[in-house]
Amino acid sequence: MWKPNQPGTSPSTPEPVRPTSPASPSFEAASTRPATAGTAASAAPSGDQATIGKSLVIKGELSGSESLYIDGKVEGAITLPGNRVTVGRNGQVAANIVAREVVVLGKVRGNVQASDRVDIRSEGSLTGDVIAARISIEDGAFFKGGIDIRKPGTAEPKPATPAEPVAINS
Repeated sequence: MWKPNQPGTSPSTPEPVRPTSPASPSFEAASTRPATAGTAASAAPSGDQATIGKSLVIKGELSGSESLYIDGKVEGAITLPGNRVTVGRNGQVAANIVAREVVVLGKVRGNVQASDRVDIRSEGSLTGDVIAARISIEDGAFFKGGIDIRKPGTAEPKPATPAEPVAINS
């Protein structure tokens, strides 16, 4: 608890607040987004997230080793296997996405493969097949496609073969 009349403090002359500003501009603060309720525990580490802004249009292949926030338009392929891809409210993606985690708040047309989870929020839209260990689709979200739930660490399934009858000895 703060007590105003402590020895060594003078209530009439408080220490001035000095704004701290870096010598060079910092872009790290601009790329971080405030976490919404329920995502604080799974948010990407600060500074490890790139951002594609509203006015940017990218055509081609995206790959890398950091998380990505997309608020613009992307056409092609997105491959970030160990990271999170977040399609923001203004984001429009026409691409296949391979990532650890995919969060959809905007529009995605293409197949999504996540080693951990896919999260389609209430204002999100995903048209395409999903392969993931976990999937969450909120009320109000749009989803059209197939879902393949796979346990973490499993490889591509073998082609289906007819099951052979098993003899049970009694």
